[in-house]
Amino acid sequence: MTEPVPVVLPESRVRLHDMAIRQDGDEWITGRLDTRRFVALPRAGAVAIELFRAGHSIDEAATRMADTEGCVFDVLSFARDLAALGFVADIDGRPVASAPPLPASFPRIRPEHARFALSPVFPVLLIGLMLVATVALVLRPGLLPSFHELLWSSRGSAVLALSAGAGWLLVYVHELAHFITARAAGVHARIQLSTRLQFLIAETDISGIEFAPRRHRLTAYLAGMATNLSVAAVSVLIQATTSPATTVHRILAATLVIALMSLPFEFMVFMRTDVYYVLQDVLACRNLFGDGTAYARYLGNRVRHTIFGSTTATVDPSLGLPHHERRAVRIYSVVVVVGTALCLGMMAMFTVPADLTLISRAITCIGLGQSLITNLDSVVVLLILGSVHTVWVLTWWRRHPGWVACWRGRRRLRGA
Repeated sequence: MTEPVPVVLPESRVRLHDMAIRQDGDEWITGRLDTRRFVALPRAGAVAIELFRAGHSIDEAATRMADTEGCVFDVLSFARDLAALGFVADIDGRPVASAPPLPASFPRIRPEHARFALSPVFPVLLIGLMLVATVALVLRPGLLPSFHELLWSSRGSAVLALSAGAGWLLVYVHELAHFITARAAGVHARIQLSTRLQFLIAETDISGIEFAPRRHRLTAYLAGMATNLSVAAVSVLIQATTSPATTVHRILAATLVIALMSLPFEFMVFMRTDVYYVLQDVLACRNLFGDGTAYARYLGNRVRHTIFGSTTATVDPSLGLPHHERRAVRIYSVVVVVGTALCLGMMAMFTVPADLTLISRAITCIGLGQSLITNLDSVVVLLILGSVHTVWVLTWWRRHPGWVACWRGRRRLRGA
């Protein structure tokens, strides 16, 4: 039976789980890839971990560090912290309870199976494919995409069905590209549904990619966008061989637009999209979104204090960051506030009215006096829009347990 709170003594020997470790500036990043929990350590912490791995006891590690590093480090407290984080497998042969490994998508795919995804040949092939597609567009300007291509059928159900079907298929192919490249780098990735503001999305958790070389990290971040561009280029080239009057041509044209439509979304860095992770890596920031939103809340508290005279004490959370991170975080906080406001405003002005119009039209077109095709068309519209919004609500609900607990608590108080 494992001990929830293990007893760690100065003479104890600590055996760690399989942990990755990498130097990051003046700090060291370490953690378990299977549980996707990571921390930043000073150099002394990294040295202590290596001594534990070599089989030294806590007292022996402290003595060696004092002799070789010339520093006094509280190795005993450090070992207890590692155990609390779930990084310790056993102490003096006694197993230590820890969180189980998180499930990964497609666990049978091993890094050696996906190694091809990190080949430098792929960027060259993508550039070549894009150049050929660009030449085709120059020679055939009629192939240039337009939003009219989405309305490829007079039936709204057919338009929505293709947009939803092709759109979500491309989403999962996009995420699969992230998964394959991350798996090639040895990361246990997981594809799951999530939400970003009003958007229902699929995301790939590739926590642990931080331990890979920078080229591999950037490849994993950009693999999804590269896949969308590849699908768009192939659609253009196949269109060039078909007649504009054919259904195949119209469907390919719609697919081209759908593949390109998601690319601007990736540049909405205030929602932690693919480009956000590239930006975070390039700026060498540890948690750009978390630090940026914390600084935005700090500014909001200052504004409330100025207007309403609030006595709530606020401390600038960016002061504890390195200088280069502090400047990036403060700029990013403005991007978060402005981008979120614009995004929600666009939803209120366009998306909600459009959805309500489609739903009201579908409801009014259902009845005994309507043709079978009209009734089916209305039912499909209601099913597609209803299912998308329902899945968004359920996904948001699952990923925000704090809000759910708060709502349930208020409900119980009202019931009392």
